[in-house]
Amino acid sequence: MAQIALKIDVDTLRGTREGVPALARLLERANARATFLFSLGPDHTGWALRRALRPGFLKKVSRTSVLEHYGLKTLLYGVLLPGPDIGRRAAAEMRAVRDAGFECGIHTWDHVRWQDNVRQRERDWTLAQMQKSYARFMEIFGSAPATHGAAGWQMNEFAFAQIDAWQMAYASDGRGHSPYRPTLGGQPLAHVQLPTTLPTFDEKLGVNGASAAEVVRQLLALTEPEQAGQDTAQVFTLHAELEGQKLAPAFAELLSGWRAQGHSLVALADYYATLKLDRLSLHPVSWGEVPGRSGELIVQP
Repeated sequence: MAQIALKIDVDTLRGTREGVPALARLLERANARATFLFSLGPDHTGWALRRALRPGFLKKVSRTSVLEHYGLKTLLYGVLLPGPDIGRRAAAEMRAVRDAGFECGIHTWDHVRWQDNVRQRERDWTLAQMQKSYARFMEIFGSAPATHGAAGWQMNEFAFAQIDAWQMAYASDGRGHSPYRPTLGGQPLAHVQLPTTLPTFDEKLGVNGASAAEVVRQLLALTEPEQAGQDTAQVFTLHAELEGQKLAPAFAELLSGWRAQGHSLVALADYYATLKLDRLSLHPVSWGEVPGRSGELIVQP
């Protein structure tokens, strides 16, 4: 039985308050485990509108109906409305999903600030952002986070090194095809990267007119045992703002389909526990493009 590790990125206040509880209920009904990764500081989603000049961004926005999924109020945060502090206003929802038995970790402090800046920023800026998220996580949960999954799959060398400094055994900060140890300057880091291996829902939705139902069929085709290999594990990233709200019925169908294929639906911790660590490959930190997403991301060579 192959595993599919479910990694849930939580980007916004609305996603934390509404999408997270809805996903927890949906996952419990499906007897599925997952890892929730939280944005812990201010919600500045409106700042993302500055990406309008980035190649492919407007095309993606038009395909995925951003206004419909995120809501007008969220899209005004940081522009016409002050950015609310997610960790202050939604701590109860975060603790509730932990108390329900789900793994919880860090996504970021300020999602848009990190995604749009970290690649070019220096060590002090990077560590300040990361330490804010770590301190807030400790404040909310009373324990250290087990893992990290970068906002927008954006990192830099200082951020990768900080994962080791936090003594995290594993993280999921990029895209790729299999678990590996990242290297910096030719030297391997201690932690293991569990990259997202499957396309995300928003990367497929609307491409060539694909409906939500068609995206479910496309994803299930990629995870057919004969297609992926009987024992090939996958990592799927979903978003509280999408699969936890408007796309919840489609995600429920996807979970049902994966169960029918015989897959075990697990958290990142469960996936990591199955690895033979001495057999993992080494790969340098690299950047590249992913179909359906604008800009470059951390990718496994």
